[in-house]
Amino acid sequence: MHGLGNDFIVVAGERKLPENVSQLATDLCNRFFGIGADGLVYILPSEQADFLMRIMNADGSEAEQCGNAIRCVAKYVYENGLIDRTDITIETIGAGVQPVQLTVQDGVVTAVRVDMGQPILSGLQVPTTIDADRVIAHPVEVDGRTFAFTAVSMGNPHCVIYVDDAVNFDLRTWGPKLETHPLFPRKTNVEFVTVNSRSRTDMRVWERGVGPTLACGTGACATVVSSVLNGLTERTATVSLKGGDLHIEWSEADNHVYMTGPAATVFTGTL
Repeated sequence: MHGLGNDFIVVAGERKLPENVSQLATDLCNRFFGIGADGLVYILPSEQADFLMRIMNADGSEAEQCGNAIRCVAKYVYENGLIDRTDITIETIGAGVQPVQLTVQDGVVTAVRVDMGQPILSGLQVPTTIDADRVIAHPVEVDGRTFAFTAVSMGNPHCVIYVDDAVNFDLRTWGPKLETHPLFPRKTNVEFVTVNSRSRTDMRVWERGVGPTLACGTGACATVVSSVLNGLTERTATVSLKGGDLHIEWSEADNHVYMTGPAATVFTGTL
């Protein structure tokens, strides 16, 4: 399945993660010798929600949360008859239980709206090594170049950087260096953003444990939060990613971030 091109192998029917799940992820996500994906996602039983989602990155590490994956999981469970409600809850290990609303036409999920919860802005909790209530436009130096980054966690860490041309930015040079910078003790996802208007941005992402991906749901959420904190956009904005658009709202009413976007099934099989 994929959410705007951010693709996953989605596994249902297991009761728990297999013991060799990290190796499985690296083997199955390999695009030349495996199925090929950005991550391996398991839909498991939950004691707190309708389902528990566990996500292994392509390098075998575990992700705390993934906005595109949660939309895929929501589509899967509804269209495969695991639940018959359009309001469901999905537990993640990094962001807790997240309410999800499905838009359904003729039995097909056409859009998924996810309550991504409240953003975490405290520097140490994102986490960064910076002890500050908010880390906004903070300098980070790599290989003689200084970027200004804003730190946001959506259950997983993000480093948002504004550049003149995000669409053509050199992700492969700067992404891995920023991901593993000492300022980020658990590494970080890196978003390069160009603001086009008060309601629209371009974003390209280097995902922690994966590399360049066509989309990142939590990254789009972090981008809008960061853009509001920097005075660049309104609280509702469209984030344009390489794989398509996500609509993000950072609600003043409850401080929660809401993400709306599609998910798609590519093929099914048995391993």
